[in-house]
Amino acid sequence: MRPRPAALIAMTAENVPQIFPPDVLARLGNAVEIDPTLTAENFADPRVREALADTEILITGWGCPHIDEAVLDAAPKLRAILHAAGSVKGLTSPAVWERGITVSSAAGANALPVAEYTLAMILLAGKDLFAQRDRLRTRRAFPYGEIMPGIGNFGRRVGVVGASRIGRRLIELLHPFDLRVTLADPYVDATEAAALGVPLLPLDDLLATSDIVTVHAPQTPETHHLIGRRELALMPAGSVLVNTARGALLDHDALVEELRANRLSAILDVTDPEPLPADSPLFDLPNVFITPHLAGSQGNEVARLGLAVTEEAERLLSGRELAHAIDHAVLERTA
Repeated sequence: MRPRPAALIAMTAENVPQIFPPDVLARLGNAVEIDPTLTAENFADPRVREALADTEILITGWGCPHIDEAVLDAAPKLRAILHAAGSVKGLTSPAVWERGITVSSAAGANALPVAEYTLAMILLAGKDLFAQRDRLRTRRAFPYGEIMPGIGNFGRRVGVVGASRIGRRLIELLHPFDLRVTLADPYVDATEAAALGVPLLPLDDLLATSDIVTVHAPQTPETHHLIGRRELALMPAGSVLVNTARGALLDHDALVEELRANRLSAILDVTDPEPLPADSPLFDLPNVFITPHLAGSQGNEVARLGLAVTEEAERLLSGRELAHAIDHAVLERTA
């Protein structure tokens, strides 16, 4: 029987039991030789350094220290890094790629709850739920049977900015609803957009013709303040901006101006900075709904990340193609 390759977990230790509950950990243990009681939170730790010498697979996650040349020198047998979280940009140094180490990410698994959260927010925003809730709390009554103009999701125009993993999954989730969905992404052509089942528009046109705009672009130097003062001004009065990507994609000062003018509404799961300072006006404006970066995997959802990594380890060891391998050539323009 072929010996199992040695693996090492590198992440914040308190996250391990949530990402790898007993059933997932047992399955992982069938594929690799791993000590679940040893977690690398510091690659300089003597026990970790000793384990690195034999490690072939590094299983990383939130809290993993940066993997630089010194770490790689201490792990001469390392052939794969399987990341039980999203982006690997801040995790890997150029040396990882130069040495031909395979890198995989559970970003696809983490995309699922983000897309679900966004779908929920789009449908609730279409019903003007947050404003209606506040009106009901204030008035303690409502005119029963009244048809409220401007509310509803039939034919609502939804613009998706970015055909990322999350953006693509969201488009799939939106298909069963009577919504008019469009996409803006400079790396997608009309043929690919047609395969996704949505028309492709330039960003300006999407902003100008959407009732709800939802942002799913990666954070890169090119996308910093992708939605700024000029772009916000293109959005129709009464439209809603949803951001579950990265806070820096929005110019928050410009957004506050639009919110104070009561021209737009916003749903923000991410902000810049994050968390916001306690005196941020975004906390008090009635037309903004803020959640504490919870769209991504939380609670029982994080076990999906561990399962994704376990399945990836099984593929790797059976010689199959990895389902979520990272292409370094496109890493800079992805999340």
